[in-house]
Amino acid sequence: MKGNILVVDDELGIRRGCQRALEPEGYNVETAVSLQEARQKINSFSYDLILLDVMMPDGRGMDLLAPIQTQDPETVIIIITGYATVDLAVQAIKGGAYNFISKPFTSDQLLLTVNQGLEKRRLSLEARRLQAVEQQAKALAQAKEEAERLSEFKSRFTFIVAHELRAPVGGAQSLLRVLTRGKAGVLTDKQREILQRVETRLDQLMVLINDLLDLAASKTMAADETLPMTPLGPVLREVMSHFAVEAEQKQIVLHYEAPAESFVVQATEHGLTRIFNNLVGNAIKYTPVGGVVSVSVAVVPPHNVAITVRDTGIGIPQDALPHLGEEFFRAENARQSATIGTGLGLSIVKHMVASFGGSLTIASVEGQGSAFTIEFPRCNPG
Repeated sequence: MKGNILVVDDELGIRRGCQRALEPEGYNVETAVSLQEARQKINSFSYDLILLDVMMPDGRGMDLLAPIQTQDPETVIIIITGYATVDLAVQAIKGGAYNFISKPFTSDQLLLTVNQGLEKRRLSLEARRLQAVEQQAKALAQAKEEAERLSEFKSRFTFIVAHELRAPVGGAQSLLRVLTRGKAGVLTDKQREILQRVETRLDQLMVLINDLLDLAASKTMAADETLPMTPLGPVLREVMSHFAVEAEQKQIVLHYEAPAESFVVQATEHGLTRIFNNLVGNAIKYTPVGGVVSVSVAVVPPHNVAITVRDTGIGIPQDALPHLGEEFFRAENARQSATIGTGLGLSIVKHMVASFGGSLTIASVEGQGSAFTIEFPRCNPG
């Protein structure tokens, strides 16, 4: 149906004439012979357009204007009037009716008036929809702005607190090292064991503090900050060298594979080091004795370079994959392992990779291992 139309008129000829003219055009036409019947129909059904006789046996058509507009402000009202009631029709238009059509009228005149009225309704509804969309967009923009403000406050607060904690924790670590090394007197075995436990806890706390500082720094990096062009090769070789002893202690094969070509990306050296320290460190941490951790570099046409850190470790459960990178999140099998972690490493990686214009993808099978692939746009070093 092209539209639902109600004809309110006490003349049978007008009602039937409207039906004969409108129904073949695809309109659903209902009729009412009195204002009372019209009220009942308006209250129980929504009409796109109402043809309303200005004078009815039980009152004036104008008395229906308010109820119709209350039911649906966008319902188009067209007054049917005779010569003697043109003034009433004008009053009705002032009261909210869209137009009027004078008796007698032809089918063509009726169709023209109805089509114009329904086009007006269509435009009014579209305008209302666009206004609602605009209001929603404005509300979303305000919510986004508030979320960004809160995120910035959170990052700033985290940075301040972590920075303030770093000095006293570092001081406590220094004092404990003096005690555990016997420089403040001879310790009993029990005292040494207790102090070493305290030292371990402080080391873990310092790791958390450093992670919080790195996370805050990765979030507050200015979007318009000019990044240097940094060769990947030296950074990756340094990272592999850094973890060589740890890998050897766990009898893990640490393998690095890169093409002869030297790749340059737009990123800070510190940021790249932090990214790959996290990925390689986690790979070694969650790979059992005798496993393999590999780092490979490959070209991704047309202009990207991909660095993949792959391991034969404990893997990640499928239900945990969507949550990787959330702050403080650790998969269930990681929490159950004896390995200690803060759950911030991948959050730091995620934010830093994004700030350098890169992307991070993760593929993993629980019990078989994981692969973390980072893609960066390549830069021309010249």
